[in-house]
Amino acid sequence: MYCATCGTPLAPGLSYCNRCGVSLKERTEIPSNTKSVAAFLTAITLIGLIGMGIMLGGMVTLSTEAHLSEPLVGFYMLFTFLIVAITEILLVRQLSRLTGSSERIVIELPQQPVTPSELYGTHPRNLAEQVPSVTENTTRTLGY
Repeated sequence: MYCATCGTPLAPGLSYCNRCGVSLKERTEIPSNTKSVAAFLTAITLIGLIGMGIMLGGMVTLSTEAHLSEPLVGFYMLFTFLIVAITEILLVRQLSRLTGSSERIVIELPQQPVTPSELYGTHPRNLAEQVPSVTENTTRTLGY
């Protein structure tokens, strides 16, 4: 993983970049296409429900009022289902295009080559003596 600002390689779990200091926490901004996504989801739901209503209402009307035979009513239901299904598929395809385009993030790599000292930093100093516990080490370091 690299810093989006300066391109420095990052260790997992960091909150800030070691080189430039930029915050690495995810931003909680609301995407600009939220209204478009909501409109597509509403359209998909309404077209599905209205299409089923037309299909079932038409079936009942054609069989009881028009006294059409079962094969003709079945053809009507199949034709109505195909129209609704194709419309739903096209709307879902457009929705996936809309949401997929916002997830593409481009991270520019640094133009200058990174030296090993920048990758690994300085090596930690060795202690002069072995410290038996973490508490003792903290106490000695902080001077309590």
